Amino acid sequence: MKLRVSVLGAGSFGTTMAHLLSHNAPTLLWCRRPETADEINQIHRNEAYLPDYDVSTAVRATASLEEAVREADVLVMGVPSHGMRTTLEEVAKHIRPWVPVVSLAKGLEPDTHLRMTQVIREVLPEHRAGALSGPNLASEIMAGFAAASVIAFDDEELARQLQQIFQCGVFRVYTNGDVVGCELGGALKNVIAIATGMGDGLGVGDNTRSAVITRGLAELTRLGVAMGGRPATFAGLAGVGDLVATCTSQKSRNRYVGEQLGRGRTIAEVQAAMKMVAEGVKTSAVVMDLARRHGIEMPIAREVHGVVYEGRTAEDAYRGLTRRRAGAEHESD
Repeated sequence: MKLRVSVLGAGSFGTTMAHLLSHNAPTLLWCRRPETADEINQIHRNEAYLPDYDVSTAVRATASLEEAVREADVLVMGVPSHGMRTTLEEVAKHIRPWVPVVSLAKGLEPDTHLRMTQVIREVLPEHRAGALSGPNLASEIMAGFAAASVIAFDDEELARQLQQIFQCGVFRVYTNGDVVGCELGGALKNVIAIATGMGDGLGVGDNTRSAVITRGLAELTRLGVAMGGRPATFAGLAGVGDLVATCTSQKSRNRYVGEQLGRGRTIAEVQAAMKMVAEGVKTSAVVMDLARRHGIEMPIAREVHGVVYEGRTAEDAYRGLTRRRAGAEHESD
């Protein structure tokens, strides 16, 4: 009998994962709004988040969290990081023992600074927790373009089993035992994407964009390694791969936020006009706390925080970066 998979969260990426998973396993998608569940079941579309694409007819949707959770042999969490804990507390009432839980969220919990697998372990201590992360823009996956990701679990055998469920057609999935690094790469790159977007909004040019991405990678790698991640992970799909996609794509929510800031809009104006969550906004505050805690210099992240939370402008931020003294490129130099 095939494993039954439930995906919680019918945003763009949750819906995309349900679409892919349904090719390999019976898949149930939980939607907060009954209208969304009806739309997916009846016309196989999610117009709010993926208006240009059909959802697999094999995906079944429900607005009942209890129904979605009690049927699951594998539970995939597609809710944003700030809503992860409250959703898991409801999940705990219905989940069967030992069901593995996979997080799709690329963020850190604002108050506790925990990674999503840590939140899962706190709320569901008897369940194994892992993450799927990589350069995965939902609309391109739905369009059938080739993409790659990593499934990160401490349990290598479980990672290999789940690899077979997530891998579909030209969507390739690799295993990675560095859960810490994969989660941090996915979360921290969103802050750098806001910085890159600010530059695009200001019209600073390709050379500057490349420099911000490269130095941003150095920043997130320093913090990620200090927090227990492996250096090689940040040079892989969950690190530089995800960073490049998020910093350069017109489809990237975090890059879009930065671009609008660069054009002079306030963060309140930008967020009010968005349907989807840009995780980097909240993560920028968490990152600065973590950087102070671990004694890590993160000048790009600091400038993003200044624009998002301290009333600075994107022009101020880029002026501050260009005035910073350049030292050795590598810490060991």
